[in-house]
Amino acid sequence: MENILLLTSAYLAPVHYYSKIYHYPTVQVEQHEHYIKQTLRNRCIIASANGPQPLSIPVIKPDSPKTPMKDIRISDHGNWRHLHWNAIESACSSTPFFEYYRDYFQPFYEKKIGYLIDFNKQLCELVCRLIDLPVILQRTESYQKEPPSTVIDLREQTGSRKEFSFPDPEYQAIPYYQVFQEKQGFLPGMSIMDLLFNMGPESLLILEKSVRR
Repeated sequence: MENILLLTSAYLAPVHYYSKIYHYPTVQVEQHEHYIKQTLRNRCIIASANGPQPLSIPVIKPDSPKTPMKDIRISDHGNWRHLHWNAIESACSSTPFFEYYRDYFQPFYEKKIGYLIDFNKQLCELVCRLIDLPVILQRTESYQKEPPSTVIDLREQTGSRKEFSFPDPEYQAIPYYQVFQEKQGFLPGMSIMDLLFNMGPESLLILEKSVRR
């Protein structure tokens, strides 16, 4: 039986996250776990002229500390959509492929999507389509503390505040061109957007090389 990858929901996750998606044709996104703030669920990191820049989506305060991820609603506080897109445009406008891809991403910062998990899923589906990752994205039907043996459970790696700080023998960060690398060196752990805007169609090759067989 084919293994299924189990991940947490993530906002424009880092390259490491997508290297996992590359490796498994079927991916389940956990929607019944308790929401944890200040994680990949609502935060990504882009490479700006001044170094790594975190972008966080504000959410409406959960009714309880044990609110399921599927029930977390996005807040309109602080005009965040405008601020995020301005930051992305400022950091990425000089990348080789920004003008080619910008029209795919900009609408996400102009329309309102009520729930964080829907926003993340739609962006993830877009990224997979642009990179040409033939993956089936599903959502979990219930929470399983110990999934079946056919499920590769990476929820702890992708859902903790440490964000992929666990040793991973199946992954190696492959340096790729970044527009500010002469100033600050190669920055690993950036959002998948950084790879896509800098490498375009070659993004798939980077993901392929990052997977240790």
